[in-house]
This record gives sequence, C-alpha cells and structure tokens, in this order.
Amino acid sequence: MILDSKIPEGPLAEKWEKHKFDVKLVNPANKRKYDIIVVGTGLAGASAAASLAELGYNVKAFTYHDSPRRAHSIAAQGGINAAKNYQNDGDSVFRLFYDTIKGGDYRAREANVYRLAQVSVNIIDQCVAQGVPFAREYGGLLANRSFGGAQVSRTFYARGQTGQQLLLGAYSALSRQVAYGKVKLYTRSEMLDLVVVDGKAQGIITRNLITGEIETHAAHAVVLATGGYGNVFYLSTNAKYCNVTAPWRAHKKGALFANPCFTQIHPTCIPVSGDYQSKLTLMSESLRNDGRVWVPATKETAERLRAGQIRVQDIPEEERDYFLERKYPAFGNLVPRDVASRNAKQMCDEGRGVGGSGLAVYLDFADAIKRNGADWVAQKYGNLFDMYAKITGENPYEQPMRIYPAVHYTMGGLWVDYNLQTTIPGLYATGECNFSDHGANRLGASALMQGLADGYFVIPYTIGDYLAKTAPKPVTTQHPAFQEAEAAVRTRIEKLMSINGTRTPDDFHKALGHIMWEYCGMARNAKGLEFAKAEIQKLRREFWSDLKITGLNEELNQTLEKAGRVADFLELGELMIDDAYDRNESCGGHFREEYATEEGEAQRNDDEYAYVAAWQYMGDNQPEVLHKEQLHFENVKLTQRSYK
Repeated sequence: MILDSKIPEGPLAEKWEKHKFDVKLVNPANKRKYDIIVVGTGLAGASAAASLAELGYNVKAFTYHDSPRRAHSIAAQGGINAAKNYQNDGDSVFRLFYDTIKGGDYRAREANVYRLAQVSVNIIDQCVAQGVPFAREYGGLLANRSFGGAQVSRTFYARGQTGQQLLLGAYSALSRQVAYGKVKLYTRSEMLDLVVVDGKAQGIITRNLITGEIETHAAHAVVLATGGYGNVFYLSTNAKYCNVTAPWRAHKKGALFANPCFTQIHPTCIPVSGDYQSKLTLMSESLRNDGRVWVPATKETAERLRAGQIRVQDIPEEERDYFLERKYPAFGNLVPRDVASRNAKQMCDEGRGVGGSGLAVYLDFADAIKRNGADWVAQKYGNLFDMYAKITGENPYEQPMRIYPAVHYTMGGLWVDYNLQTTIPGLYATGECNFSDHGANRLGASALMQGLADGYFVIPYTIGDYLAKTAPKPVTTQHPAFQEAEAAVRTRIEKLMSINGTRTPDDFHKALGHIMWEYCGMARNAKGLEFAKAEIQKLRREFWSDLKITGLNEELNQTLEKAGRVADFLELGELMIDDAYDRNESCGGHFREEYATEEGEAQRNDDEYAYVAAWQYMGDNQPEVLHKEQLHFENVKLTQRSYK
C-alpha cells in the first residue's frame, strides 16, 4: 500500500493557502443535499459539527454522553497555544511550528504542523467572538503564560478551566445548529462499527446505551472525533468513558492505525494512592510556570522523610535538588513532558522519591508565594489548588504538592493525509483520534489547539473536496453492507453475553493496564515487550473464555459497554507492543532503554526510523502489516534535542 499524504507543493508557508484554493468546492445549494456523520462531540467533534452545519450540510452528531458538555475536553486545564505574540517576546508562526516539531522529536509532518501553527491565530479570535472568558492583562489584551517546550509565552488560558470554557464555546455553536435543525444530536449512543459501501465510508452502527437498541445511520461521509486511547493503561488521566472502540472498529474495516506506541506520560499528576483507584488526576502543566520541582538531594534524607522522622519544611535549601533546573538550565521546569517525566522517574528509581510509596516528587510554590503572595497564586491557579486539597487532604499553599508521571495523551491514532482523510475514502479523523500533528510527544496546550483547528478551520475545507466528487444522491441504510454490519454487531454482543465466566471486565482491564504500564509505559525494552506480548495474548484468551457480564443487552448495561471496550483495548495493546518492539530507537514518549545517550536522553535513529508507522489489520489473530510513510524535513534540521 502506498501512503499518499497529499501534501501540497510549494513553500511551507504557502501550502495551506494554496491548498484551500485548489480543493474543489460544493456550491451552497448542493450542500443541503449532503449528509455528514460526526462521532464525538468534544472540542474536535462539536467544532466540526457546528462548522459543517453552518456551511449548510446536514449533520448527525453522536455522543455516548447525555450532553456534549460532558466530553473529556473539559478536563484540559492549563491553556491553548497560539502564535499571537501579544507578549512581544519573539514568538511567531514559524517558532510555534519549530517548537512543535522539535517537541515531537522530529516525528511529525512539517506541512501539518505548520498549518496548525498558522491556524492557531484564528482559533483565538473565533473563541473570543464566542465569549470564551480568557484571562486578560490590565490593558485589556489577552493574557499569556508559558508551557513546556517553549521559551516564549503563547498559552492563552481561562484560569485552570480552559478546556471547559472552550468546550462551552463550541457547545454553544453546536446548540445553535441543533436549534436550526441542521444538526441532529444523538446522545447516549455509542458507535460500534463503520459501514463501508463499495470501498467508501457511508455510515455507522450504534447502540442506544439506555435501551440496548442497535441502530443504523447512513451519510455521504463520516468524521471520527472520539479522542485518545490512554485508558488502555487502565490508570490514566482520561475520563473513564474514554476508549478506542470507534477508531479501532474503523481500523478493522481498513483504516490504518499509525504510531500506536507513541504515548504521552504527563509529569504532573497526583500519585497513585491505592489499588482501589480507577483513574488518576492531572495537575495542569501551567503549574510548572511558578512551581519548582525538586526531591531531597540524598537518598538518606528521602528515607527519613518517608519514615516521618522529618518534615518537608525541615529540609534546608542546600539539601534540595531542583533537578530540572540543574540539568536543563535554559528551560528549567518547563522542559517538554517526556523529558520531565523521565527525570522524575529517575529520581524515584534512585530512591529519592517522596510520599509514602516513594513514587512522587515535589512541586513547590513556596518561592512564588513569598515573591508575589498567596492571593496572586490563588488568582492564577486557585481552582487547581482547591482540587489538589480536596483529593489529598493537604494544603498546597502550606506544603509542596506531590506529583508523579501518568498516562495522559496518545499521539498515535488513525493515519490521515493532509486532508484528515483516513485510508478509507469518506472517513475522516480529527483531534486526538488521528496521529497527525504531534509526532512522538505533544507539547502542553497543543491538544486544544489541534482539536479546534481540525474542527473549525481544516475539515470544513477538506471534506468539501471529497463531497464535490460524490454525487449528491440520497444515501440510505438499505444497502446489504448495513445489514451485514448490524448482524456482526449483534453477533459480537451475543458472544460477549454468552461467555458467562467468573471475571469482570474491570478485572481484565486492570490486568491489561498493569502489563502495559510495566512493559510499555515510560520505558520499554525488547525483553519486556516480548514478555508483554505473550501475556496479552494469554489474557485475550482468558477474556473470551472467562468473562462475566451481568444483566441484559436490552437495557442500560454498563458492564456490557465496558466489556466491548476492553475487548478492543486488548487487541490495541498487542499492536502497541508490536509497534514499540519494531521501532528500535528512542524518540519522545517512546523510550527504549537500549537506545539512550550517555546522559540518559532519548537517542533517535533518523537514518532508519524517520517515518510514520502505519499498521494494516489483516484479520483476527493475524499479524498486522506495517506500512511506512517517510518523513521529509526541508525546513528544520534534525538534531539531538537539547533543552539546556
């Protein structure tokens, strides 16, 4: 299979403008004749559905929540990047492009990333017009703060609720179109399969989560905006509902899955406190603007601290190791997430971790409070401090926060070309659901940027290019492909219900998560990956022979929902292992212990691995086939990343 990325010719800065002129258009009268399905109503989905409906298309939007406002996008706290350069500190579209390429360890397409940087400036204007309450400076300009991987302040924010406020803006735009009748909103509906007719995506199969009813829906094109698959690790910062089912079922219908092993570990999460936990809580990266990360300078001091013999306040300044500031003086605490995470793990592996488990480091605001006062800190980060206090019972104004890395974001996803179209014509993937813009590591505050860029400013142009070549004839669910897909969904549900074993879906999910975290988490090696693959295959066999589902299909049955998602996670986990095993280098969030510099940093192999790994499904229990999209760098020089 030849992967055609459809990157336009010409200078980097002119590609998107030229492409917008070259794409075919659908005239306004004909747009009313086309139906588009959008699956997912977070930032990427809500913005896409609203924008497409505003243009005149008939949109069906699906969410498994009771309201789009519950999408996991609300959990994004710290901000959204844009190259506005309000700070006058040297930012530009090219600098945002360069920081993103470098932050992703040179494993992303130049053209996609530059377009993202270009479009970023429009996103802010769009959101301000919608009434998003961004923080402002005294003179009225929107405020900015810094995030990891950048030496400029380009992150716009709404206190610590940026994702929620942006989602409310997108939701208002979506609601407007729902009221106009241009968007039909299906809540509590989960996509369980993609329908492909004559090689083109033309519909989906859904299950009503309240009644269990299986439904078919047809359209001229399908847009997936279903988020990431971090919950394959069981414990992650993702909402519990987040899953891989929609893109994975599309993958099994022919959509290639790219870079599945590129997983982001976020350095500032509240540490695990017990086996009873079902998820982890993120503390925004924005806290690293004013908080200082440190551990005791010696193992002996850390042991006394963990034993309760001394308090954190008893450790003098000279016995504290501000390790990020020491190792990376140019960026300090604002190094990219993969770098910060690996260093935190290293400190804990050396025995200098804090907290009862020793798996934590400090994030300390004492200097900021001394410098600016507690009220100033509360104004910028108050809701985050409140959240930390409620979860841990500790006052972060009086003692340092304890943090530790956790699974947060997945850079991998469905392979898409420059138009955001997958390898199935008519099927598009936006936001975290695709692989396209972040390479091997995402910079903080870039997820919101990509989701809104795709939904508001990219997909409205590119999907028209496809539809203009498609006859505006009505599409229905009468084609045999719909009946076949519906029957397959029913058969799968019946199979899950009939196993009648002894272990719950959560039990299998926890077991899978343990394997993935231990052997394909912050660090991987060949021996561990080989072991993990065998363990997952064993776990899959046990799942299909010993799964226990209570209740019926024809009702609200969250155990059944979870079982279907875990089944997909088990298959995805094996592919992630294969992808990590195949990539014999370290880059970004993919850290193979065999490939590291003398200083312990990630060591890329650009001669052999400067490509996108795109995997093709070949059938149940068959090895997937790897296809490679070579990455070409004409505007940046491939160098060893340095934040010193």
